[in-house]
Amino acid sequence: MFRSLQRHQIVVDVAIAAVFFALVLPVELMVAQTGTMSVLGAPVAAFIAVAIALVFSAALAIRRWSPPFALTLAWAGAVVQMSLGRPPTAADLAIFGALYVTAAYGTARVYWAGFASALLGSLVITAYLFAGPTFTGGGLSLSSLPLAVAVLIAAAFALLLAWTVGALVRAALRARDIRAAQMRAEAEAAAEQERVRIARDMHDVVAHSLAVVIAQADGARYAAPADLAAATDALGTISATARAALADVRVLLTQLRRPSSPSTRQPSAGEWERGHADRPQPTLAELEELYAQVRNAGVELRVDVGPAPTVEPSAAVQLALYRILQEALTNALRHGDGGPVSVRLAWLPTVHEGGAGVEVEVRNRLRPGEQPTESGHGLIGMGERAGLVGGWLGASGHDGEFTVSGILPTGGGA
Repeated sequence: MFRSLQRHQIVVDVAIAAVFFALVLPVELMVAQTGTMSVLGAPVAAFIAVAIALVFSAALAIRRWSPPFALTLAWAGAVVQMSLGRPPTAADLAIFGALYVTAAYGTARVYWAGFASALLGSLVITAYLFAGPTFTGGGLSLSSLPLAVAVLIAAAFALLLAWTVGALVRAALRARDIRAAQMRAEAEAAAEQERVRIARDMHDVVAHSLAVVIAQADGARYAAPADLAAATDALGTISATARAALADVRVLLTQLRRPSSPSTRQPSAGEWERGHADRPQPTLAELEELYAQVRNAGVELRVDVGPAPTVEPSAAVQLALYRILQEALTNALRHGDGGPVSVRLAWLPTVHEGGAGVEVEVRNRLRPGEQPTESGHGLIGMGERAGLVGGWLGASGHDGEFTVSGILPTGGGA
């Protein structure tokens, strides 16, 4: 019923209404001195003229604030005019403004009420002009029928034109709102993707580093009384791992502090996974260092690569494979029984939907009573990383053995 307007909109509407009143009042006063109005006496005729000008001006003043009230006032002014036998005047131009706002800003009910008013108004205007007692002597003759039809078409065209312009403005405003909502949704999705990526990197870095640190710390504690050199090596590994993890965490925290912009283009999967230029991402060349960390933690690690890659995969595939192996080995450190852990990589020419890809599999025995779960953050993160490069990954536990396996496409030939 009532719309919220800003102060400058209210000032503009009231000013337009005041100017409109100042322009149409002299015309209304002149009309009041002629025709049927003259028999009412000058004071009464002048009062009616002022009232009609005020009603139509008020319709203009509140047209954006309350489109249904504006339409009601326009109808009220027209009915008063016809009941007094007055001809159409300049004040009737306010009707076009009322029809415009019903289509542009009204609710669905007001929208169609404006459309119906345009059609009904054209019929009423034609009937009043050709069947009213003032203009044709009380009847519609056959000779005046073509002209009446022409007036009906012209009135319907004029009134519907005002309503149609409002409908077009309504569509434009709705399209603008949809675009704004879409931009907000895209910005929120991009920000959410960035938060998920940072959270996944944080989990991978911190979880793996802490698992290595814990394993090394336990080894150093037991080795310290008998083997000082082994304890020293373990403490050195702890220091190096903690420093590397701290550096990665600082970079991730810096990214979290960066303000997000709604106009930022949403990154593609490859761009997303390649990361930022100021943060070098791990590659296949660093897998040996990852294996060394696991072995230094006291785990017997068996790595089988066959066949080996003949071309260098993309940076996104290398990053995904590294992080998947890092998380799988971290799980083996945290939940394994301390026995051997096997890693198998096979770079095949037709492994993924007829294209080249790499099969990855990590197996380890679980500690007694350990129950694997597919709802952990690590397994979810591994699955997301595989999905980002177009592959898949799954995890399963059977007879005390836990297996992580998946396929990542590398594209092109082997």
